[in-house]
Amino acid sequence: MVNLIMIIMMSKNITKKGILYGVGVGPGDPDLITLKAIKAINAIEVIAYLIGDNGKSLARSIAADHIGDDKQEIAIPIPMLSDPKPAMAIYDEAAITIGNQLKNGHDVAMLCEGDPFFYGSFMYIYSRMIDEFKIKIIPGISSIMAASAATGVPLASRNDVMAVIPATLSEDKLSAKISVVDRAVFIKIGSNLEKIRRLLIKYGLIDRAIYIEYASMDKQKIMALNDVDGDVAPYFSLIIIK
Repeated sequence: MVNLIMIIMMSKNITKKGILYGVGVGPGDPDLITLKAIKAINAIEVIAYLIGDNGKSLARSIAADHIGDDKQEIAIPIPMLSDPKPAMAIYDEAAITIGNQLKNGHDVAMLCEGDPFFYGSFMYIYSRMIDEFKIKIIPGISSIMAASAATGVPLASRNDVMAVIPATLSEDKLSAKISVVDRAVFIKIGSNLEKIRRLLIKYGLIDRAIYIEYASMDKQKIMALNDVDGDVAPYFSLIIIK
């Protein structure tokens, strides 16, 4: 009987682990946050997000109207470096910090630009935590969808094969990708702009290339790739081939 009472008392002291939510907040326009994402942000007491070298978080700024003063916030600084090792160490630390909240029974919503599972940094947190914690994904509108809508260029129809191609690939790999698809979207433009120009000229596609930066945001710009000056583009830019 005594052992049974002890077991009951111990079970009451066991804290149920919280749930980690990967919350997609869309490409930039706050009106493009889904209702499900808003409900999660309103309901969950701990909000996590990445911050860049400038100390700001795009994901948080998108969802700012829904983050009350009663929330506990976890800001995760991620350096924008070509060497991934420093960022991986920060993801390790962030997983521990978020994990401690979950172990104490607190749900955590990690805000992600676009969609958490579409080139999203949330995947690095997910892979570190999925074996120990319950994780739910709330999908979001990606920048590619926003760019397609803003430019009026459909991404694919009927039997089209569409490719999303990181511009960071080598020129040989880029050539191999674009030569076998009907439609293409280049992402991660940055310092790779001139390389993409050369590739599209080579395949006679330069006149079909539409450039867009900051899709859905106040400073959105859309123009033909032929009209873009310079050889470096902002981080939030992409090119759609009509």
